[in-house]
Amino acid sequence: MNYKRSKYFLASSGEKIKYLFVKKNSQIAVIFFHGFMSDMNGAKPAVIQRFCSRKKINFLKFEYSGHGKSTGKFVKGNISKWTSEAKQLIRSKISKDKKLIFIGSSMGSWIALNLFKYFKKKIKGFIGIASAPEFLDRLMWKKFSKKIKKIIITKKIYHLKKGDFTYPLTKQLILNGRKNKVLNNKIKLKIPIVLFHGTRDKVVPLYISKKILKTFKKSQKKLVKIKNGNHSLSKKSDLKKICYELNLMFKNINLI
Repeated sequence: MNYKRSKYFLASSGEKIKYLFVKKNSQIAVIFFHGFMSDMNGAKPAVIQRFCSRKKINFLKFEYSGHGKSTGKFVKGNISKWTSEAKQLIRSKISKDKKLIFIGSSMGSWIALNLFKYFKKKIKGFIGIASAPEFLDRLMWKKFSKKIKKIIITKKIYHLKKGDFTYPLTKQLILNGRKNKVLNNKIKLKIPIVLFHGTRDKVVPLYISKKILKTFKKSQKKLVKIKNGNHSLSKKSDLKKICYELNLMFKNINLI
């Protein structure tokens, strides 16, 4: 069903960005940002999409270049490029009068936080799920051995194996990540912020979510710790909690 309704947006980079926009007659649009080497077909965007449809709220999800069915090579991408693609897509598909709620999963929270400066007057809420801003430097580069760092510097790429996945990490990706720091930002929006983090997240430590909350100086902030939750946070009980908080945001901004 999703596949039939999904379309492609031509970004200025020349890449075709796969997206799905469920248009409803509402004043708000929920935008889902997926994670690193992920796509828009996971359990989280699927459940959130159905929830928004029931509530008659606009919903947009998409895939960065080099991810999912979007064009482009993953190794040519970086945080700046993926942020730019997201910005262009949102501006193209969602009218200026709509209010936005961003939902970021892992790296998706980084992309979403990057976009606050462009959409700050329109953003009315933010939900982060196992958020991972600045992960390339904080959680990867700084923990790599001298041997791995040397490979990245000299060969410009290192294939990091974690579990069943292999992540091709390029030198340009690491360097670009340093140009996109967000954890020292000061965001003065008075909006609800809810961050979900599993107590058994072995990928991203809890302190990252706590640092994100500190960037929001005037917001209504909430950190939801999911007991025994992993990095994915895709269990039915996890998704139910996410939709519950999303519904509270709808009510808080008087859109239901």
